[in-house]
Amino acid sequence: MRRWLRLYGTVVGLGVQGALVYRWNFFARAVFGLLPLAATIWVWREIFAGRDGAEVGGFSFGEMVFYFVAVTVVESLVSPSNDEWQIAGDIREGRISAYLLRPVDYLTYRAGLFLSARLVFAGISLVPLLAVVAWLPGEARWPTDAVTWGVFAVALGLAAALQFLIAFVMATLAFWVLEISTLVFILYSFEYFLSGRIFPIEVLPEGLRTVLMATPFPYELYFPVAVGMGRMTGAEMWAGLAVQAAWVGAFFLLARWLWARGVVKYGAFGG
Repeated sequence: MRRWLRLYGTVVGLGVQGALVYRWNFFARAVFGLLPLAATIWVWREIFAGRDGAEVGGFSFGEMVFYFVAVTVVESLVSPSNDEWQIAGDIREGRISAYLLRPVDYLTYRAGLFLSARLVFAGISLVPLLAVVAWLPGEARWPTDAVTWGVFAVALGLAAALQFLIAFVMATLAFWVLEISTLVFILYSFEYFLSGRIFPIEVLPEGLRTVLMATPFPYELYFPVAVGMGRMTGAEMWAGLAVQAAWVGAFFLLARWLWARGVVKYGAFGG
């Protein structure tokens, strides 16, 4: 166990050093990533203006502003950068041979690099994001008790794990498909609309919302934000956490299965 911690602790450390080389790229991404946030807030301002300020899905305009700022912050903490493309490149170009010959678990290795990149990107991007939080006229909604803070932290970690594992699963398709970009963009189209980036799930009809909450997409962004804002509490919060954990477990097993099948195919063709 100690050897395992030392090995993958070194991976995370090296990943942080490598990510710091691109710190100005991260900062530029964080700053220019505020442009979609500004556009989204402008669109919702017009929607609220057309309704004479009436609530939408239980949100006032100030709460809606805070929701999208929170989504942007959470996204910077949990979303992969280029992990699927790097993993697919390792498979397609044969670089995984070096890892298969060493006592290194590739999934854990990539998880360490993902964690290190998130640590660096979060540390850099939170500066402009928190400045926006302080400046925008949003109505802050924070957890009011220690239990909710704890559930929010767990939901945030599970959201990161879910997004990473989905990216890993998509990347392993490179064992069978020469170019995964089309599949990735199709998946990201669903994620973009159904994870809470464009609208909070509350604005949907109840039946559609119930169906959507059974899929993995809301648990990538919407669920931790809803918990953090106190919009999901009690039994609903615990049930959501259980569903989120179940999806993480399912994608972990799928990632392991696809990797094992892919490595067999890779070895059979002399990779």
